[in-house]
Amino acid sequence: MRIPFNKPFVAGKELYYIAQAVTYGNLGGDGHFTRQCSQLLEERFGIQRVLLTPSCTSALEMAAVLCDLAPGDEVILPSFTFVSAANAVVRLGAQPVFVDIRSDTLNIDDSLIEAAITPRTKAIWPVHYAGVACEMDRIMGIADKHGLRVVEDAAQGVNAFYDGRALGSIGHLGCYSFHETKNYICGEGGALCVNDPDLVGRAEIIRDKGTDRQQFFRGEVDKYTWVDVGSSYVPSEICSAFLYGQLEMLDPIAVRRQEIYQAYRHRFKRLEAEGLLQLPFRPEDCTSNYHMFYLLVPDVATRDGLLDHLRSRGIHAVFHYVPLHSSPMGVKSGYHEGDLPVTESVSGRLLRLPFYYEITEEEQQAVVEAVGEFLRNARQREGRGRKQHTPQAENRQVVGSVQG
Repeated sequence: MRIPFNKPFVAGKELYYIAQAVTYGNLGGDGHFTRQCSQLLEERFGIQRVLLTPSCTSALEMAAVLCDLAPGDEVILPSFTFVSAANAVVRLGAQPVFVDIRSDTLNIDDSLIEAAITPRTKAIWPVHYAGVACEMDRIMGIADKHGLRVVEDAAQGVNAFYDGRALGSIGHLGCYSFHETKNYICGEGGALCVNDPDLVGRAEIIRDKGTDRQQFFRGEVDKYTWVDVGSSYVPSEICSAFLYGQLEMLDPIAVRRQEIYQAYRHRFKRLEAEGLLQLPFRPEDCTSNYHMFYLLVPDVATRDGLLDHLRSRGIHAVFHYVPLHSSPMGVKSGYHEGDLPVTESVSGRLLRLPFYYEITEEEQQAVVEAVGEFLRNARQREGRGRKQHTPQAENRQVVGSVQG
C-alpha cells in the first residue's frame, strides 16, 4: 500500500535503550527499564501500582482473576470491543453480559448498565473507545451502589483523561496496550494499573507465576514459593527498553497525534456539512489522546465500497470490530441479531483511516480526496437511481416490458 494504515516508529532513544538493556545483562524481565516504565506511568498518571505485562490481553486476564470471577458470575461490558476482554471473562467460566453503546462516543451506554445488573454480576468493564473516556463518574457510582469491581479497558486510552483524571487510574483496575497500532508502542506490550491498594500484593503474585518472588526480592520472605494462581505475565526487558524510549516522548507524540487528527477533521468538515459522513464526537470533560480517526458513513454498502475504492488508490483503511454478541461465541451464548441495534449499526458503517506518527500532509490530503471522490460519486449515483424509479418511470418500464 502506498499509504499504510499503520507504521511503527522510533521517536526518541528506543534503539539506544535496547542496546543499554543488553549491556545490563538482564533481558528476561523486571529489570531496569521495566521498573523505569512502571515508575513513569505511576507518577505521570497518579496510579497506585503499574505492572507491565506482555500484552493488554495479559493485563485483562490478570484483572479477571483479581475480580475473583468464577463459573456463573457475570461481567457487564460492550459488545463493540476486541475479543480479549470477553475471553478473559469466559476462560474463568464467567459470562459476559453485553450492553449497547452510545451513538455519539461509541462507548458503553452508561444509562443501560444498571438494568443489566443481576445478583450474579461481579464487575463492570467499560472500554474507552478511540481514546475518548466513558462516563466514569456515573459508572463508578453504579459500581459502588452494587458492590461491583470496575476494570477500565484503556487499551486505546493511554495518556487520555476524564475530567482531569488519567484513563486507567479511575476504576479499581485498568489495562493498557502498547501494541504497535497504539499511540505508544513496543511491538507487543501492556500494563495492569492497580488503583485499589488491597489488590497490589495479589496482582504481583498472579503476574509472577503465582509465586511470592517479588516479596522475596524485597526481603519480605526468606524464600519464594507457589502461593496462588498465576502465569508468566512479565514482559521481555527488550520490549520495556523500547517502550521507555516512547514513554519519555509522551508529550511530543501526543502533540503530533493531535496535529494529524485535527488535520483530518478540518479537511473532512465540508463532507460532514454536505451530509456525506459523520465525524467523531468528544464530550467536553474528555481529553482525547487522538488514538484514531474514523468516519461513519450511511450504510454497510457505502462503507465496503469506500474500502475497495481506497484500496484501489493504494490507501489502506480498515473497518473495526465485528460485534462480539453476533459472533459464533456470542450466538452460542444466546444473543441474536437486533439485540444491540446501535452496536450493529455502527459496526457496519465505521471506517478507520491511516493514522501514524510519520504520515505526511500530502498523504492525508490524498486520503481525504479519495474519500470525497467516492462519497460524492455515490450520492450522484443514488440521485440518478431515485430519479429513474419514480412511479411514472416504473409505469413506463412495465408498459415497455409488456410491449417488448
